[in-house]
Amino acid sequence: MKNLILKRIRLTQYFFIFFIIYALIVLFAPSTKFEGGALTLFSVNSFLYGFYIAPILGAQKARIEELHRIVRSEANAIFAMVISTKKLPKSLRNQVQDMFIAYLKLSIKQRGPGEGEKKYEELLTFCLDYKGEHEEEVNKLLDKLVANQQNRTNFSMQITNKVFSNEWMIMMVLFSITLSFILLLDVGSGLAYDFLAAFLCTGLTMLLLILVKMSTLTHKKATQIWDPYKKLIDSHFYRID
Repeated sequence: MKNLILKRIRLTQYFFIFFIIYALIVLFAPSTKFEGGALTLFSVNSFLYGFYIAPILGAQKARIEELHRIVRSEANAIFAMVISTKKLPKSLRNQVQDMFIAYLKLSIKQRGPGEGEKKYEELLTFCLDYKGEHEEEVNKLLDKLVANQQNRTNFSMQITNKVFSNEWMIMMVLFSITLSFILLLDVGSGLAYDFLAAFLCTGLTMLLLILVKMSTLTHKKATQIWDPYKKLIDSHFYRID
């Protein structure tokens, strides 16, 4: 449910929502003039927030790129496997292709480590148990299925490579302190300063929100990861791009 909400609401919508909230807080909440020690604390905390969140954002972006590469690699492997079944009789070929489609659909729907495992095992079991005049072709398919396990292992590793709870805790502490200082800081009279403070708070919040969407794979870039699977299904294994 949480992932569904994150996916449905776009980042631009979040931006305007947070900006309105922060603008109201800055306009109507009491402000305070900070002394030198408080300003130093604010500067150090702000630096630490940026210093801490930047590499984590970079790591999550790299994770999404790696997932794109892995899924495309597996899609190419499945495409090649299905092409190799063209030599099989139509009934046997259709049976194998239906099993591949079931595996791909479940992988797209669930999007988690181990999802589709049962369907993939059914493919392996089918090839292992097959005895017939096309046993040689089926054994070749089995070899390709086993080779593709590396893609599936890499996928499981990356899909679980989310931001750890202790990292979230540290970021939330630094974020909350930075945000509180900005909202309470007396920046002087004039709406321009108030709106600048609201913009700054919105920007800091958007950084955290982008990280949440990347970690949960609800970011726009992340939702495109499974496009190669979808293309295989939609084209019935005739196209991959």
